Amino acid sequence: MKIALDAMGGDHAPMEIVRGARDAAQELGIEIILVGDQEKIERELSGNFVDNLISIVHAPEAVGMHEHPVSAIRKKKNSSIVVATKLVKEGAADAIVSAGNTGAQMASSLLILGRIAGVDRPAISTLLPTAKGALVLLDAGANVDCRPQHLKQFAIMGSLYAEKVLGLPVPKVGLVNIGSEETKGNELTLATYELLKETNINFVGNVEGRELFLGSSDVAVCDGFVGNVILKSAEGLAMSILGMFKQELGRLEDVIGTERIMHMMGGFKRRMDYAEYGGAPLLGVNGVSVICHGSSKARAIKNALRVAKETVEQGLVPAIRKSLENDKGVEE
Repeated sequence: MKIALDAMGGDHAPMEIVRGARDAAQELGIEIILVGDQEKIERELSGNFVDNLISIVHAPEAVGMHEHPVSAIRKKKNSSIVVATKLVKEGAADAIVSAGNTGAQMASSLLILGRIAGVDRPAISTLLPTAKGALVLLDAGANVDCRPQHLKQFAIMGSLYAEKVLGLPVPKVGLVNIGSEETKGNELTLATYELLKETNINFVGNVEGRELFLGSSDVAVCDGFVGNVILKSAEGLAMSILGMFKQELGRLEDVIGTERIMHMMGGFKRRMDYAEYGGAPLLGVNGVSVICHGSSKARAIKNALRVAKETVEQGLVPAIRKSLENDKGVEE
């Protein structure tokens, strides 16, 4: 398996990207193609190509984090994100991973890889920690305005992701809403509820915001506006809780002991840290495209490469393609 990694994307490129690639090659045994400025990449690698598992494809341009996505990829045809995506299109790589400009990666994936037949709009699926494990949230920001049919497709794709990649045999799918009753919500959620009842996925009804992190569902479906607000709120809350937790444990240091406190903090931080979950697959495009947080460092990049590997191995893209051929969604 070969994964194309955008070495120039993200706040800490290329240093942390290259470190993450080395760690992934060593631990996961996958071939990684680093795409970007060859001179800068070689400087970071310092000759360590991890038993030839790491290679370089030169791309002289890079898309900045604040550039207009579509304009940037059209003007910068030799940018790392465009070149990396083309490697997937041409079959030279099985997946692409990037921590760069999210809009540019979405646009590049759509224009170069295209949509899976039957998919109206691809969605960003991200994992959030809950009391019972991980929650698949989609859409996390790709589509701020949606129609009921779009949310129905998100539900089908999210259910397949939870089943194939997370290993949940019959994932519970919930519709994010302001109340649990079937009659609650706006026009979008009311119409979507009726569509989801007709599918063969395990639709468990509406889920309120407070239920998301209690593990009442395995998949939560919403439009990209709501999803992105949930995602960013969760990130901010996690940082706030972690800070308060540190303060309170600090007061008990003499009683509990420093080593015990550090152990407790480590476990808690791992459960809350986005870096543990790696990246968010863009579901619905005709290839595996994994989007990383812009501030990703080596550990997050390594885990994003793991997500890409698992997504390819479990055949998620063919499964989505097959499922959407059936008007009801998941086949019985």
